[in-house]
Amino acid sequence: MWTLVRPVWRGNRAPHRGAHLNEAPTDIVLKSTDATHPESTALFGPVRRLATKDRIDTLPGFAEGGWWVQDAAAALPAHLLGDVRGRAVIDLCAAPGGKTMQLAAMGADVTAVEIDPARAARIRENLARTGQTATIIESDARDVQMTAPLVLVDAPCTATGTIRRHPDLPWIKQAGDVTHAAAMAYEILEAGAAMVAPGGTLVFAVCSLEREEGEEQIAAFLSAHAEFARAPLSAEDLFGHGEWITPDGDLRTLPFQLEGMDGFYAARLRRLL
Repeated sequence: MWTLVRPVWRGNRAPHRGAHLNEAPTDIVLKSTDATHPESTALFGPVRRLATKDRIDTLPGFAEGGWWVQDAAAALPAHLLGDVRGRAVIDLCAAPGGKTMQLAAMGADVTAVEIDPARAARIRENLARTGQTATIIESDARDVQMTAPLVLVDAPCTATGTIRRHPDLPWIKQAGDVTHAAAMAYEILEAGAAMVAPGGTLVFAVCSLEREEGEEQIAAFLSAHAEFARAPLSAEDLFGHGEWITPDGDLRTLPFQLEGMDGFYAARLRRLL
C-alpha cells in the first residue's frame, strides 16, 4: 500500500485520514446568480452544496444549463485570475470543462486546450448544455503556440487530494508516480508560462496533497524564471477564507476543511517581462 509522501500538513494527521474515509459531498457552480438550482446550501460565491442524492440530470436547472457539478476546491483556481470580463484566457488541460465553463460564465474569451479527443468532446457537451462558448483546441499543451494575458494550468497529478472520490488511489499509486507526475506537470507549467503575455498572470493548480507536485514545483519554477514573481493571494481572492492561504501566499485546501472538500494547491504568478 502506498502512503502519502511528505504530506503538506503539520502535526496531527488524523483529520486527513478521517476526511478521506467520508463520502464526498456534491458541490455545484451556478452559471449566474439567478440560475434555477436544486435544494442546496451556499458555500461561497457561485458554489453551492447539494442537499439531495437524487440523479444529477433529474435535478432542477440541470437540463436548462443553469449549473454544473464541480468540487468547491476545484472552483477556486479560476477566480485567482481576477476580473476576466472581455479578456483572453488560455485554459490548459481543460477537461472535463468545469474551469472553462466558469471562465466563460465570468465573461472571458476562453481557449480550452485538451489532448484527449473524448475528453475534449465532453467539454463541448458541457458548454452546449450550459449555453456557453469557448474555442477548443485538441492538442498536447506543450505543443500549443499562442499567447494571452491570462493562463490557467490545471496540471496532471496523482490526485491525492481526491481520495474520498477515488478510494483505490492509495492502493494503485506508488511513490514513483509522484515523481513522474511532477516531471510532466513541470513541463506543462513551463509551456503555459511561455504563453503568458508580459504583465500577464499565470495560475498553476493541482488536486494533489504532495509538496513535490505543488509547493516544490513553484519554488523550482521561480528559481529558474526571473521573469516571473509570485502574486500572493488575499482573503478577498478566496471569498474571505484566509485560512486557505499558505505562508508563501498560495492556495492550499485540505480534505477536512469546509466539512469536506478536495485537497488542492494553486499559485498565482505575474510575468514581469
